[in-house]
Amino acid sequence: MSIVLEVRGDYIQLDQLLKTTGLCHSGGFAHAEIEAGRVTVDGVVESRKRAKLRPGQSVGYAGEVVELVAEHAT
Repeated sequence: MSIVLEVRGDYIQLDQLLKTTGLCHSGGFAHAEIEAGRVTVDGVVESRKRAKLRPGQSVGYAGEVVELVAEHAT
């Protein structure tokens, strides 16, 4: 399944994205999942909790894919 997320501003941090989409229930849980290597950005495991993600990128976690788009682009 794919989730489309509008990015307000230039970027969203990876931990914030996981919370905003509801894929992780808290920031602490998001950090643990990122540290455990369970999150990918553009198909590559991402270990930076506060990685800056921009429109055009995609995040994979728990069988879900989040596609980032610019605000008002949907």
